[in-house]
Amino acid sequence: MTQKSARASAQGKAPAASLWLRALPAVFVFLWSTGFIAGKYGMPHAGPFTFLSIRYVVVIVLMTGLALVTGAPWPKRSEILPIAVSGLFVHAGYLGGVFAALSFGVEAGVAALVAGLQPVLTGALAGPLLGETVTRRQWLGLGIGLAGVALVVRTKLGLGLGTPIGMGFSIFAMASITIGTLMQKRYCAFMDLRSGSVVQFLASAVVTLPIAIFAEGFRVQWTVDFLLALGWLCLVLSIGAISAMYVLIRRGAAAEVASLFFLVPPATAVIAWALFNETLDPLSLGGMALVVLAVATVTYKPGR
Repeated sequence: MTQKSARASAQGKAPAASLWLRALPAVFVFLWSTGFIAGKYGMPHAGPFTFLSIRYVVVIVLMTGLALVTGAPWPKRSEILPIAVSGLFVHAGYLGGVFAALSFGVEAGVAALVAGLQPVLTGALAGPLLGETVTRRQWLGLGIGLAGVALVVRTKLGLGLGTPIGMGFSIFAMASITIGTLMQKRYCAFMDLRSGSVVQFLASAVVTLPIAIFAEGFRVQWTVDFLLALGWLCLVLSIGAISAMYVLIRRGAAAEVASLFFLVPPATAVIAWALFNETLDPLSLGGMALVVLAVATVTYKPGR
């Protein structure tokens, strides 16, 4: 290949890479939203921590094979602890909290509303912990997003908040994903997504497996619905969505990435409408519009 043709090839790849990075936030929101749908299919057939433990073991096997085949660098001994702790918050804390909340009677919409507080908490902590500047415009966007999330899930609020312990799990999940996001940004920017994911899911499995065995008896019904949900959560959520989130965190400010979580409840509502024929009333659609406005307000940069 001549120098001229090599330069032309590189120029052709650059726009494609730029287009992919531009589309990555939308891809992340869609993939993350499908987790609620897959959970709806799979959770009736296994306890929440049993479901998560099986999911983690499958992902560990897949990611270990990928890391070995592709020659991924493994973390140094001094790097393992921050990677593992960050993974505990993102995987065991957040997902475990959400699944446990649902199993204790918390409505999915209510859990989504609590999780919708995560961008506000991230924005408040990103300044003192990461040295990021959160402007008044971004705070305004975060407030608009919270209002939009409340509109989208408001119908769920009338169905009850579940048990106090269930709401406690929802709050714990929101705090966990916030702390995990901030830790990933500050301490794990060096992490290779292939080998680092193995460490994070292994640490999470160490926590969830004992709970699955001793508290749930590792109960599983190996139905087609469960296997389909498990496959989707392992391949699409645990590998695809988590990798997309870490790429976004690495390339952007934590508050900007956190604002994308405002889009998850309305995106989930649209997917549920398409798959389960659930209704979308005008106020819910208005809430979705507010969420989109909020994300645009938080992530807007002059000149882009």
